[in-house]
Amino acid sequence: MNQDNIALAALNTTAFMLCVSFLLYVVFIMRPFLARADSVPGSRYGYDFHLVVPCLDEELVVGGTVRHLLGAFPEATVWVVDDGSTDLTPGILEDLQDQFPQLRVVTRTLPDAQRGKGAALNAAWRAIDAALPAEADRHRVVVGVLDADARLERLAPDVICGYLVDPRVTAVQVQVRVTDDVDGLAAADLASLVDLDEVPVRRRDSWLVQLQDLEFTGPIAAMQSLRRRTGSVGMGGNGQFTRMSALDRIAEEFGTPWHGALLEDFELGLHVLLTGGRTEYCDETFVAQTGLPRVRPLLRQRSRWAQGGMQCSRYLWRIICSPRVSLPGALEIAYYLWVPWSQLLGSVVFPAAMAVQVWYMTHTGDGVGSWWSGGAWGLVPLAALFGVLPHVVWGPVYRSRSGGSVTRRRAVALGLLNVAYAYLLQVAVWWAFTRILRGRRDWKKTSHVAAAGTPRPGAPAPGRAPGRSDAAVFAALPAEVTWPGLDVPGRHSTARPSSSPGGAGRVQTLDPATAARPPASATDRRRPAARPPSAGPTLVPPLAPAPVQRARPPAEPAAAQPVVVATTVEPAPAPSVPEGPRTERIPAVLTTRPEWSDAPRRRPQPPAATPTPDESDAP
Repeated sequence: MNQDNIALAALNTTAFMLCVSFLLYVVFIMRPFLARADSVPGSRYGYDFHLVVPCLDEELVVGGTVRHLLGAFPEATVWVVDDGSTDLTPGILEDLQDQFPQLRVVTRTLPDAQRGKGAALNAAWRAIDAALPAEADRHRVVVGVLDADARLERLAPDVICGYLVDPRVTAVQVQVRVTDDVDGLAAADLASLVDLDEVPVRRRDSWLVQLQDLEFTGPIAAMQSLRRRTGSVGMGGNGQFTRMSALDRIAEEFGTPWHGALLEDFELGLHVLLTGGRTEYCDETFVAQTGLPRVRPLLRQRSRWAQGGMQCSRYLWRIICSPRVSLPGALEIAYYLWVPWSQLLGSVVFPAAMAVQVWYMTHTGDGVGSWWSGGAWGLVPLAALFGVLPHVVWGPVYRSRSGGSVTRRRAVALGLLNVAYAYLLQVAVWWAFTRILRGRRDWKKTSHVAAAGTPRPGAPAPGRAPGRSDAAVFAALPAEVTWPGLDVPGRHSTARPSSSPGGAGRVQTLDPATAARPPASATDRRRPAARPPSAGPTLVPPLAPAPVQRARPPAEPAAAQPVVVATTVEPAPAPSVPEGPRTERIPAVLTTRPEWSDAPRRRPQPPAATPTPDESDAP
């Protein structure tokens, strides 16, 4: 056999092995994914949730995200890390703090700021550590990380706590959904999900955005289902929830919880496994994020992910040698770290193999006809089996896993488009590889766009940069939306007309300390007086130590006596479910089926938060 034949055999063998390994991996992840059974939800009672939102130049989306989190999860503490934003984000956060004193803001300034998402999350971890009382049970303190445009499903904390009942589980990653309308998806009526006779709502996201949603609810969710069996579930940048005790343990062994890789979320999951923790994946709930409607921002985002995966290859040997990581888990992680390199190799091998076949077809035998009849036709089903079918199959799977929100015809079209989508993302791998060769490690931030819907009143016209006096516009409530949860059951609340631009006739429900303040105009916002001046990372407002579950901001003296309306909600009766492990204190909305009637349905509300008494109410 001459050298040309040896080279040709090696080329064909490499292409065949890459195809077989990819097809086998699809089969391996598909089986546990389709056989997935829902777990029993728990209850958020007794857990202290801290929701962290790192942001850099997020003026278009951070206001809506903060309002969503404060309204839907009043029992949680919301932290926003401003990583040296240069747009209206600082002013928006000031306006939000005027309206919501329970909001915590960690301000980072240059030169410490803008050093990557991991550094911003480490600053939030230090702030949470300083805010927790000394007697806090850090094993029941849960730190969640959300994107600046995220919308977390209302019952997500209860579902997550169903996994945390197992003390070995230290981190949970929830499913990510991608859409053009995050508010609409997050506010889905739970009653419609259990009514089999009701026609599902058809989603009309753009094709590119829906392909991203197919990717997260299909291949990525299937990979995580396999990882649940191998014990190697990976963390994501949006919707990751980790016990505070696990973050402390990682900091003790490795210096800080998050590190410098561009894929800092996956890197955190590796550190959780290396420190003896267990990670889980939860697809019974979700966090929604806004999709990228254009190709270039999508490739920019995926190139950062690919480069981060290449950077995490340095942990491979440590994972293989660690006695805390199982052998199946180590093999699965090794394959995942090999994926970007295999894509680089495949993008060279497959075109070369096709070029060789075309050359043989045109330069040997009696032409194309004899080459085809001589057995070359068998390449067509092989190409369909290895290069098309593993991508097309996710279209129908996506329809079944999304509750029929897309039609059969659109599901088939999405499957066919997924072939081109998958090969398009290989461009991002080469983009990441060239950045590595050039020594570029800077953070390639993806700009978020505002959620689809009616623009905010007074918002600047598209294409015009907002002025510095427009910060309150982005912090104001939309005129036509009623945000649930602002009036927390069991607490005193005050209603007053909104003073934000365009908000005439609307009512905001605020805490007494905020209601007592004089209305601030859009151009005259002041930081809280208690904020200490500092050039370094600053916690706003400062938290005084107190023997309570969570630190509460000091109440300001009221300038005028507000009208206070006390609202008391009777606790819902305990659901009648059999007692046993992981069934205690399950929310009634998850265990009972409502009786349908002709009356208009109301969306079920999350479990009522246990009111925390003020120090002034103590005897």
